[in-house]
Amino acid sequence: MSILVAKGGTDFYTTDIELIQYIQKTIDRIGINAKKILIIPPDFTRDMSQAGKITKFAYNLLKDKAHVDIMPALGTHAPMTENEIREMFGDEIPLTHFIVHNWRDDIVKVGTIPGKEIEEWSEGKVNFEINVEVNKHLFDGYDLILSVGQVLPHEVAGMANYTKNIMVGVGGADIINKSHFLGAVCNLENLLGKADNPVRRLFNTGLKRFFKTLPINYILTCIEQDPETNENIIRGFFSGNTDEVFYKAAELSRKINIRIIEQPIDKIVVYLDPDKFKNTWLANKAVYRTRMVIADGGELVIIAPGLKEFSKDKEIDKLIRKYGYAGTDKILEYVRKEKDLRQNLCAAAHLIHGSSEGRFKITYAPGHLTEKDIENVNFNYCSLKKAEEDYNLDKLHKGWNTLPNGEEIFFIDNPAAGLWTVKEKIYREK
Repeated sequence: MSILVAKGGTDFYTTDIELIQYIQKTIDRIGINAKKILIIPPDFTRDMSQAGKITKFAYNLLKDKAHVDIMPALGTHAPMTENEIREMFGDEIPLTHFIVHNWRDDIVKVGTIPGKEIEEWSEGKVNFEINVEVNKHLFDGYDLILSVGQVLPHEVAGMANYTKNIMVGVGGADIINKSHFLGAVCNLENLLGKADNPVRRLFNTGLKRFFKTLPINYILTCIEQDPETNENIIRGFFSGNTDEVFYKAAELSRKINIRIIEQPIDKIVVYLDPDKFKNTWLANKAVYRTRMVIADGGELVIIAPGLKEFSKDKEIDKLIRKYGYAGTDKILEYVRKEKDLRQNLCAAAHLIHGSSEGRFKITYAPGHLTEKDIENVNFNYCSLKKAEEDYNLDKLHKGWNTLPNGEEIFFIDNPAAGLWTVKEKIYREK
C-alpha cells in the first residue's frame, strides 16, 4: 500500500476541517473493518507535532465503530501526567484508554539485527548485534496500529518519526541504547537533517523484517512555527505504510525546518519552556539543534527555568552526574572501561550529544539545579536571575538582537522547532 494522502507545501495551510477530512480518508482506506485499534502518538514533549489534535480527531471518528487504545511513544521519557494528557489530547478520551509504555519491563524481543549489518552501516565504527524489542501490547490483536507524529530534524535518527516512533518510541532497552550509541559514534552532525543514515536503516530494516504481520500505518506531519504568532502550522500531512510516505515528509521538512544562516554565530541564547524542559535529557535539544551554527569559541546560553534534574530516569540521572558531558573521546573511553555506562549506551550517547567537544561554551541558567550540579557535568553556570537580567526575554525577538550594551546575539525560543546550521555543514539528500 503506497501513500494514501499526501498534502503539503511551504505555503500549504491545513484547517481543522481539512485535517479531519484527511484523517477520515486515511481511516476509510486502511481501517474500514478495524474493530480494535491502537494509536501511537508522541508524548507531551512533542505536542507541537499536532499529534494530540490528530489523535483526538481519529479517536472521535473511530470510537463508535471500534475499541481504540492510545499508547504515547514515551521512549525513555516519564509517563504523561493527567494534566499533560488533557492538555495534549483534550478531555473526551477516557483515561482508561491510555496505555503507559515501560521501556524496561513491558517489552518482547521479536528478532535480532546481526552485528555484521551494523558494522556495514556504521562503516566499521561498531559491530554489536541489536535486539529488536518493542512493547508487548503491539501484539494484543489490533486490527490497525496507527503511528502518528512529526517529521523534522533529529539528533539520533537524522529525521524524526516514521519507524523510529515504533522502534524507539515504544521500544525496549537494547534497541534504544544501541541505536542512540550508533548515531553518536557516527557523529550527529553527519546525521542531522538526513533521511537516509545508519540509524534509519536499522529502524526500517527491523520493522520490515520482524513486523510483517502487524497492521502498522503512519500519519506524518510537517510543522512550521509562524515567526510572528508562534502558531504551529501544519504544512504537510502524509499517510500510508511505505518509505515513500516518510521521504516525502522529510523532503518538505528540510525546506521548512532547517534554517541556514550565512555565517557562524558567536552567541546564541535559547529559552526553554519550563513546562516541557525539566531535565537536560530533553533540554539539551538546545545544544543538538544549534551546534552546527555556533562559531568556534562561541557561546550557547540556555535559560531553563524549569530545569531540576538531568534525567527523569533515576539510573540515567546518576550516570550523567557521574560522568558528565565530557566529549566523544572521553565518553568512549569510559564505555570501554566502565560497566555501568557500557550497559546504558543510550546514556553514553546522550553524554556525547550534549558536549560541545570543547569547540564552544555551553552555559546553563537553571531554575532549580545548583552551580555545583551544573559545573560537575562540565557545563558553565549562570544564575537564572542574572540571565534574565542580561537577556530581557520580554524584549527579545526571534533571530538577531542587539543588546543595550551593543552585543549581538541570536535568540531562539523553541529549539525543538527546527535545526540551525551554516550551509557547508548541512547534508542534502541525493
